[in-house]
Amino acid sequence: MSAPTVYDVAERSGVSIATVSRVYRNPDSVRAATRDRVLEAARALGYVPSGSARGLASRATGVLGLCFPDYADPDAEADAADAEDDDAAVMLYSDQIIRGMERAARRHGYALLIAASLEGGPRSLVEQVAGRVDGFAVLARTVPTEELEVISRRLPVVMLAGPREIDHLDHIEVANAEGERELTRHLVRDHGLRRLAFVGGERDSPDAEARFAGFREACRDAGIAVAGEPDVRVSMMTQAEGARAADALLDRPGVRPEALLFANDQMAIGALHALERRGLRVPADMAVVGFDGIPLSRIVRPALTTVRQPMRRLGEDAVDLLVRRLGDRTREPVSLMLPVSLARRASCGCPAAPPA
Repeated sequence: MSAPTVYDVAERSGVSIATVSRVYRNPDSVRAATRDRVLEAARALGYVPSGSARGLASRATGVLGLCFPDYADPDAEADAADAEDDDAAVMLYSDQIIRGMERAARRHGYALLIAASLEGGPRSLVEQVAGRVDGFAVLARTVPTEELEVISRRLPVVMLAGPREIDHLDHIEVANAEGERELTRHLVRDHGLRRLAFVGGERDSPDAEARFAGFREACRDAGIAVAGEPDVRVSMMTQAEGARAADALLDRPGVRPEALLFANDQMAIGALHALERRGLRVPADMAVVGFDGIPLSRIVRPALTTVRQPMRRLGEDAVDLLVRRLGDRTREPVSLMLPVSLARRASCGCPAAPPA
C-alpha cells in the first residue's frame, strides 16, 4: 500500500492542498474547524507531513529521530561550571541518551535528528521529526498514544522508558522499581534508617511512579508504614524543586525524617544544597539519595548515593532496534528491560570511594 499524500488528505477533508500545507506550516492561519477536519483526515489516513516527499516514500533519509521533552535545569549547569575538572558534569538524563543514540547511529551510518521542546506541544514534536526520518525513538508520555499509532503505520518507532503502551512497537525500559527497592533496603538494612521520606514526580511520569512503587515494596517488607502517595510530589524534577521539597519536609511538624529519597539525582542534589543552607550535615543529620547516576552525582559533596541506570545503553539499544526494524518490518516486536546498579557513596553514610 502506497503512503498517503497531501492530495489524499485534501480530498478526504474537502479542502485544497494549500490549506493542508498551511495547517502544518502555519496552523494559526487556518480556522479551527477546518484545521481539526484536516488533522482528523490525516490521522485516519496515516498521513505524515514531510519536508521531503522522496525521503518519506523511499524511507531513505539516512536519519533517525528522537523526541523528548526539554526540561532544562539551570542549577545543574551552574554546578557543572564549578566542577572545572569534569566537562561532562552538566550532562543529564536525556543528554546521556542522546550521546548513546549518536554513537550507535554513526556506527550504523545514520545521522540523528532531535526534537526537544515544550513549545507547541506533542503535535509539534511529531511534525518536526516524523516526516524527516526513517524511524524514531520517543521517551514515554512525550507524544500521545494515538499519534504514535498513526506514525507507526509508516515509520518504525521505539518507545523508551515507562511501561509498554503499544504492543506492536519495540520498547525499552530500565528496572526502576527493582533499583529503588534495593536502594531502600540498603538504607534500612545497612544503615538502620526507618524514618524515610520519598519525593516523587507527577503521576503521569512512569519512571517516577515505578520508583515509588519499589520504595513502597521495600518499606512494607521491612515493616515500615508507608502512605499510598509520595511525601512530596513535584511538577518538574529539577534541583530547584528538590530544594523546595527538602525545605517543605523539614518545615513539617513532627519527627524529622532520617533519610530523603528522591525520584532522580537532580532533585537530590538540590536537596543537598538546601540542607547545607539550613546547617544540616549529610549524612550525619540526614541521608539523601537519588536515582539515575548522572555525572554530577559523583562530583557534588558529599557524593550522592544513587541508582545508576544505563542511560547511554538505552540510546544505543534504541538505534539498534530501529535499524533492525528497518531491515525487517515483519519481525516480532521486542521489549527490553535493562538492569540498574546501586552506587553506594557518602550521602547515605557509606565510606567515600578512593579517588580513581
